[in-house]
Amino acid sequence: MDSLKSFFLTACILAAPLILAAMGGLLSERSGVMNIALEGKMLSAACAGFIVSSTTGNPFFGVLAGIAAAVLLSLLHAVLTQTYKIDHIVSGMGINAIAFGGTRFFREKFGGDQAAAASFSVWLYAGLGLVAALFLAWYVRSWRGGVRLMAVGEDPEKSRQNGLDPVLVRFRALIGTGILCGLAGCLIVTNAGSFSDGMTAGKGYIALAALILGGWRPLPTLFACIAFGFIDGVQILFQGSKGLALPSEAYTALPYLATLLALSLWKQQSPAPDGLGKP
Repeated sequence: MDSLKSFFLTACILAAPLILAAMGGLLSERSGVMNIALEGKMLSAACAGFIVSSTTGNPFFGVLAGIAAAVLLSLLHAVLTQTYKIDHIVSGMGINAIAFGGTRFFREKFGGDQAAAASFSVWLYAGLGLVAALFLAWYVRSWRGGVRLMAVGEDPEKSRQNGLDPVLVRFRALIGTGILCGLAGCLIVTNAGSFSDGMTAGKGYIALAALILGGWRPLPTLFACIAFGFIDGVQILFQGSKGLALPSEAYTALPYLATLLALSLWKQQSPAPDGLGKP
């Protein structure tokens, strides 16, 4: 019974950063901005949060630094796609490359001799993820801002004719994306206790896959993230099992194999926003 409880708690903790990042991706993509840069935003937030929190000993400053780093990259994505009309995929790939190179530089420059990160409880982040999903489910249906977000994401040209500014709506949505990805990155470094290169390990892409599987809807996306969290928990459980003598790499690959399998078998229930990627 204790093992089952431990597994359940571990799976919930593993699902939490996916939920936060996926909700950030939902804001972005529902506004019409394709966002494969969730990974880079999470990684940058983890690096900034670790360096600042370990230097100051204050977890609040670390979280603020993590959010600031992710928001800056989100605003860069907004400028590139909305102001300069760069392809959304190209912009996202560029941001991920900046994040991977930049975090390595800052880790070597400022984080090499730092102590363990000062941090809040992982359950605080998990609670924030659940609240974010429930709030967004209500927000996109009942709030004026949510209705405008959905309208811009479905048809930006018609939104312009009705007096909305799609660029402004998308900038605001991407700020929200940065905040949620920043929290996700801070949670990852909290779980690990320190920062290492590439420590997000594809979680941004798994969060994006959960968003697609959830049909760009908050609650189905929440359940998809929880499912991926449990799969991640299973691979950790298997690695600790003496009865299954497989290389550790085989277990580590399990969440990614499950992601590919889920996407390949996925039957589209809710289409992508019609305005996704459109100016």
